[in-house]
Amino acid sequence: MTTPINATSWSFAESFIPEDEVLAAARSRAEEVGVTPIGPGGGAALRFLASVLDARSVVEIGTGTGVSGLWLLRGMRSDGVLTTVDIETEHQRLARQSFTDAGIPTQRARTIAGAALDVLPRLTDGHYDLVFCDGDKAEYSAYLAEALRLLRPGGVVAFDNALWHDRVADPSQRDEDTVAIRTLGRTIAEHDELVSVLLPVGDGLLAAKKEWSPGSD
Repeated sequence: MTTPINATSWSFAESFIPEDEVLAAARSRAEEVGVTPIGPGGGAALRFLASVLDARSVVEIGTGTGVSGLWLLRGMRSDGVLTTVDIETEHQRLARQSFTDAGIPTQRARTIAGAALDVLPRLTDGHYDLVFCDGDKAEYSAYLAEALRLLRPGGVVAFDNALWHDRVADPSQRDEDTVAIRTLGRTIAEHDELVSVLLPVGDGLLAAKKEWSPGSD
């Protein structure tokens, strides 16, 4: 085991890819409406994943004010489309403002207002390269089931808050959200058709690749 990094090194890694004024403005809007977006390190990881996947179609659960959406769109193909779902229409309005500020064409960001578990079943099976989940923590396992249906073979699902304020690693913490995230992690780690990694960026980013299986296109 290596020695855990200290706070200085963590902060250095978290800010390794700096955020610009557009992202700063989106974060400011998030603070104003009480939304906690993904951190800069997690955002950079999302951009990296979208870029490596050469992602054309991405689903986001939890639009917020557009912070994670901006990171995703900046990693996707220039013709890629982000489908982002949130129950709060005002948050989505602010996210669209963030996307406009970034010069992103309106057709590249499709916002759908509604509860994720009502919206996701209406999306196309096997069509998406990446699914990012940052919604209701108690629903994370349900999001995983939907993501596995939505992803193409080789696609990736990612979950924010996978460490949940240091509570997941502490077995004495048994609140509903912590137990749900802990259960999700165990399910993903033991899943035969997923290759996974838990990244200690921000509040933790859990990512898993859907493996190719016999009969896959």
